[in-house]
Amino acid sequence: MAYGNGKGAVAIRAAMTDQPSPPLAVIVLAAGQGTRMKSDTHKVLHPVAGRPMLLHLLASAAALAPERVVVVAGARAEQVEAAVAPLGHQVALQPDQLGTGHAVAQARAALDGFHGDVLVLYGDVPLVEAATMRRMLERLGAKDRPAAVVLGFRPADPAAYGRVIADGDGRIRRMVEWKDASDVERAETLCNSGLLAADADTLFALLERVTNDNAAGEYYLPDVVMLAASDGRASAVIEADAAEVAGVNSRAELAGVEADWQARRRRRAMADGASLVAPDTVWFAHDTVLGRDVTVEQNVVFGPGVRVADGATIRAFSHLEGAVVATGAVIGPYARLRPGAVIGEDARVGNFVEVKKATLGRGAKANHLAYLGDAEVGARANIGAGTITCNYDGFRKYRTVIGEGAFVGSNSALVAPVTIGAGAIVGAGAAVTADVPADALALVRPGRETKAGWAARFREKMTRRS
Repeated sequence: MAYGNGKGAVAIRAAMTDQPSPPLAVIVLAAGQGTRMKSDTHKVLHPVAGRPMLLHLLASAAALAPERVVVVAGARAEQVEAAVAPLGHQVALQPDQLGTGHAVAQARAALDGFHGDVLVLYGDVPLVEAATMRRMLERLGAKDRPAAVVLGFRPADPAAYGRVIADGDGRIRRMVEWKDASDVERAETLCNSGLLAADADTLFALLERVTNDNAAGEYYLPDVVMLAASDGRASAVIEADAAEVAGVNSRAELAGVEADWQARRRRRAMADGASLVAPDTVWFAHDTVLGRDVTVEQNVVFGPGVRVADGATIRAFSHLEGAVVATGAVIGPYARLRPGAVIGEDARVGNFVEVKKATLGRGAKANHLAYLGDAEVGARANIGAGTITCNYDGFRKYRTVIGEGAFVGSNSALVAPVTIGAGAIVGAGAAVTADVPADALALVRPGRETKAGWAARFREKMTRRS
C-alpha cells in the first residue's frame, strides 16, 4: 500500500482551523520484548482477524496520508522490517528498551528535516481508528494550539495505567505514571493510552529534556506534557472508548481484542444488510465483504480474501478463504472454499464439498462429497457425489475443464489434464483419463466405451417423456 504526501490530513486540518495544516509523520512504537506472549513471533505481528496487529494500525494511519512513517523496533527487528518493507516504511532501532520517550527519540534521525505534526502510536494497540487519529490532529491544530494532545480513556479497571488529571475543558493539569502517583491521583479514572500528537520540533526538543528520575528508571514519553507546562504551554486530552485503545501483552489479551473486533464487525455486517443467524458464531477476516441480503448461518468462518455478493447464502459450518461468491449462490453446509474459488450466480456447493482454484459457472452444482481443484465447471453442469478432479501427480498441478450442461456421475475420478465436453455424460464410477467429446457418454466400468451423440439423444428422449 502506497502512502501519499500528507495532503489528506492537511485538508482536514485546514477545514477546521482556516489555516494550512502541516504535513504529518507517524511513529509506531514496536520495540517491546513481548515476553508474556511466549512466542518466537514478534508481538505486534500476531494476527487479529487474519492480519498482523501492526498492519491493522498502519492501515488506519494510511487514511491520514502521512508524509513519513517510522516504526521503532527492538527485539526481533528483522521480523518487523520484513513486515513493513512492502509498505516502504522506515524502521528505526531501539536496541535497549529504556522507555517510551527513549523509543520515540530513536525515530528522530529518520525524520531529519521534517517539520510538521507527529502522531505517536503503539504497534500492540491495533484497533485505533483513523477517525480518532484525526480528532487528535484536529485538537492539536485548534486555535489554542496545545503543546501536545494525549488520547485518554476510562477503563472498567484502571489498574496500573498512568493517570491524566485535566480540567473540564480537557486542558491537562498533571500526568503521572501509576508507579509515581499518589493515592488521590490513582483515584482518577481518566487514563493515558500512550498515544500522543505534537509538533515535531516541539516534541523532539522536549524529549531532550526528559530524564529517567522515576520509580522505573525509564524515559517516559508523557513527561513531555509536564515539561511543556513548565514552559507555560498547556496540553490537551481527548477521550476514546476503552475497547479502541486496548493493548495486547499476552495471549489472553490478544483473544480479548479479537473478540471485540469480531463483535464490532458482526454488528456492522448486520447494519449493512446481511443476516447473521447466530452472530456470535460467525468469524470474519479483516477484509471480508458481504453484500446486501446475504444470509450467513451459524458457525461460519471467513478467512482473508472473501467477497460474497448480494443475496447469496452461506450455510452452517462452512469455511471460506480467498473466494468469490456470486449473487444467489448457496454454499454449504459443511463446505470449504479455498483460495481461487469463484462460485457463479445461483451455483450450489453443498455439504463436504471442497473447491480450490476452481470456477463454477452459473447454476452449476456440486452438492455432495466432492473435490474440485484447478478446474473450470461450466454453467448448469452437475457434479455427482464423490467426484474428484485428480489435479496433482506428485510434482505438478493440472487443470480439468467441464463443459456447460455436462453431467458427471457419482464416484468419478477426472484425471487431469482432461476436458469433459459440453453436454457430455460421465457414468458413475468412471476414471476418466482422456477427453470426453461434447454430448458423448463415457462409461469406464471396467473398460471405457464412448458413444457419440448418445447424451443428446438421451436428453431428447427424456424430454419427450416428461
